[in-house]
Amino acid sequence: MTETQAPMPTLPDDTTSGPQRVLQIGETRYTLLGTAHVSAESAEDVRRLIRSGEFDAVAIELCDSRHHSMTNPDALAEQDLFQVFRQGKAGMVAASLALGAFQQRLAEQSGIEPGAEMRAALEESQRAALPLLLIDRDVGVTLKRIYHNVPWWQRFSLFSGLLGSVLSRQEVSPEEVERLKEGDVLESTFSEFAAESESLYTPLISERDRYMVLRLAEEAPPGRYRSVLVVIGAGHMKGMADHFADELPPQPAEERQRLEATPPPSKIWKALPWVITALVLTGFAIGFSRNTGLGWQLVAEWFLINGVLSAGATLVALAHPFTVIATFFAAPLTSLNPTIGAGFVAAGVELYLRKPKVRDFSTLRHDVTHLKGWWHNRVSRTLLVFLTATLGSAAGTWIAGFRIAGTLFGSG
Repeated sequence: MTETQAPMPTLPDDTTSGPQRVLQIGETRYTLLGTAHVSAESAEDVRRLIRSGEFDAVAIELCDSRHHSMTNPDALAEQDLFQVFRQGKAGMVAASLALGAFQQRLAEQSGIEPGAEMRAALEESQRAALPLLLIDRDVGVTLKRIYHNVPWWQRFSLFSGLLGSVLSRQEVSPEEVERLKEGDVLESTFSEFAAESESLYTPLISERDRYMVLRLAEEAPPGRYRSVLVVIGAGHMKGMADHFADELPPQPAEERQRLEATPPPSKIWKALPWVITALVLTGFAIGFSRNTGLGWQLVAEWFLINGVLSAGATLVALAHPFTVIATFFAAPLTSLNPTIGAGFVAAGVELYLRKPKVRDFSTLRHDVTHLKGWWHNRVSRTLLVFLTATLGSAAGTWIAGFRIAGTLFGSG
């Protein structure tokens, strides 16, 4: 695409609180509107522009899953939580809830509903019978690409920052509110790291700039519509405008799919659980070959360390007593079976014993904005049970493994 001289927009830039940039590409005019994701003024900007009648299509910085959540508040209640755990999505769901909690806290402080400008775009485009284009990358894909792109030591800092944003009950600083005027909740939460880390900035911001332009090239190429309003966070304005000025590939879907791909797990990490299992079983065999009593001692230590740490961790999540007992017996066995985890067993038992009610789903997003709410709500508490049991089992595996090695080779 090559940017040409844009005609003067009907509504000048000073009629909106956020920045505008108008690009004329061939026969189509793209109006990029920079918004704040917690701002009444931004929502009003969107309504005023769409009602002007100047646009025949609206594109917004939402993905399918976020659009579904926004238009269907009961979307989470429709999910099979057991399948969420089976498919290994519990961590992603918990991270999404934490991000939502941070944004909700900002909203409560400012008195503005999260994503008000996106809701305004949804409502006004529907009222005007305009095509609505969802151009952002799925938030789960972005989180996964962030995880894979940053070095392992920085992942802990990111997790700590995300956790801290949920646990903190302090007033959100004016600086954080200002950062939301430049981007969405992902960018606000991780902005402390993004500015200093290219490995984080790339999947969080740069890739999404490119992705959204590629989506527009697919859904609203020059000539398909006369005038397209593109509602995005203000922080994406420059990057998207720069990509618009470049020649885009003739098949934008191919590049877009590459930006949706997540790297497969390292072969080393995939093999590690099986290697640990083989080493532990070998340790048992060596112990029994030396002395039957030594063999049983190693087995007992393995079961006790794994069981106590994993079951004890579920106590932190206030798991049901039967869940704690089940986790105690399951963790030593699941640690020797890489196809199933202690967290999966613990969450399954917790779901069976404390089935979430309709009320839990309806109040979930509000409950997780408060620390106590994570334990009070049965849905979020089950997520905590899964995560704590998994972490406890992982710690037990390594501690017990080193204990066995030390016993066998003279350092224990």
